[in-house]
This record gives sequence, C-alpha cells and structure tokens, in this order.
Amino acid sequence: MMDQKLKDLNLLLLFLSGWEEDSRSESGEKVFRSWKGYLFEALNELEGENLIQQFKNTKSVVILPEGIKRARDIKTKFL
Repeated sequence: MMDQKLKDLNLLLLFLSGWEEDSRSESGEKVFRSWKGYLFEALNELEGENLIQQFKNTKSVVILPEGIKRARDIKTKFL
C-alpha cells in the first residue's frame, strides 16, 4: 500500500491540473477531468477509494465528487 501523503499529493496534482467539461455519457452533466500522467499505483489506489475513475482507452481520469472534496481539503491544508 502506498503512503497516504504520496496519494494525497497525486490527488492534489490531478485536481490542480484538471478541468471541467461536459460528460460524455450523461447529457447536461459536468465532470472534472485530469490527465493521468501520474504513478499507476497511486491512480489505482485513488480509484479503489472511489476518488477517481479511470478508463482503459483514454489518457485522462475523472475526479469524482468525493475526490474533488478531498483535494480541496488537501489544498486548503497545504497551500
């Protein structure tokens, strides 16, 4: 299992470099997306905690509402 601080840092970086866009599956819905150029182990653990959602054939992830909340809390704490 990866160190919690490292997972928090990866989540914060995903959030800070992310953007909001229209959902590809739900008309009228917005999602928060970020490039997945981070440690695969960290991404897999963040997905396992239901903070992000990965897709096999894309180069980005969706940061889920709980992940956005947690990233904002981390940002407030450290920045």
